[in-house]
Amino acid sequence: MSEPLLRVGTAGPVASIRLNRPRKRNALSMDLMRDLIAVLEGIGTNREVAAVILAAEGSAFCAGHDLNEMVDRNVNEYRQIFDLCTDLMTVIQRIPQPVIAQVHGMATAAGCQLVAACDLVVASENARFSETFIRRGLIPADGSCWQLPRMIGLGNTFLLQYTGQVIDAQEALRLGIASRVTPHEELLHTTMELASGLASGATYGMALTKRLIQQSLHVGFEESMELAGVAQEIARRTEDHREGVRAFVEKRSPRFTGR
Repeated sequence: MSEPLLRVGTAGPVASIRLNRPRKRNALSMDLMRDLIAVLEGIGTNREVAAVILAAEGSAFCAGHDLNEMVDRNVNEYRQIFDLCTDLMTVIQRIPQPVIAQVHGMATAAGCQLVAACDLVVASENARFSETFIRRGLIPADGSCWQLPRMIGLGNTFLLQYTGQVIDAQEALRLGIASRVTPHEELLHTTMELASGLASGATYGMALTKRLIQQSLHVGFEESMELAGVAQEIARRTEDHREGVRAFVEKRSPRFTGR
């Protein structure tokens, strides 16, 4: 029996998804992308899950698309690969839970965008990132032409995408791709500590914040403020808000329930 393409587990309210094609450096085959989309969509409707960790088995996080699947493809088949990639990046941003990329080794091309699509990134000191499309005569059709300028600015995006250079974890942190960098032996602990902290927080408010941030990327300041007003009115009616106020008045730590 073949190994599953994903290893999925939970630790309390934190779900963990591990890419499991280590011999292929976790390259994104069509089957792997389909499985990952299905798992993420299921998590998105699961109110018991408050945070998600996306990690990988083996020596690398993700080597991008599986190039073996791109050989001798006709136009329609080739487009199916990138349509799946679009769906994958979109579902990460659409689900209400915060998604944390736990990155070690190489994150290349679509693997680098998979990292960028996540809400937060905890990188091992041995992590490496590269937009290598140009080295294959391709363009970044994985969403990074939209995502990276908003994360790291136009100049840095042009540099990474024109050159395909490899950057280390500290440079990724400086640019804003990585949220935190940690020694490799502490990667799992650091990521789980962050995920558990988020999961114990006001998760309803986090979901509203995630949606507001995504919407605000497409609109002007005034419209963003209008959207924020609507979201704040929803947040104001939550039990988490009432608990936050009670905890402040009573000088204690809040006990949020995500409702």
